[in-house]
Amino acid sequence: MEKEKIKAWITKYALTEGIQLVNGEVCHGISSTMLTYGQYGTAHGIDWHRTPEAALARAEEMRIAKIKSLRKSIAKMESLVFKCPIE
Repeated sequence: MEKEKIKAWITKYALTEGIQLVNGEVCHGISSTMLTYGQYGTAHGIDWHRTPEAALARAEEMRIAKIKSLRKSIAKMESLVFKCPIE
């Protein structure tokens, strides 16, 4: 089957590098959710999008999840109590 050439928005590294716009190919022969781009770039499933709106929505989900994770880590650090062993 032919590879479908499209313009896609990559959110795989949205929290560190931002959303990337790439020209890629959907690999229907392998999986319709797999996109290859550039020399070695690949994205799977929810890591790439056909519209900028979908990419923005996913990046926002990622941002909210990261904030939730960081708040949980902060709470764990705040509740941490150190004890020093005694001879």
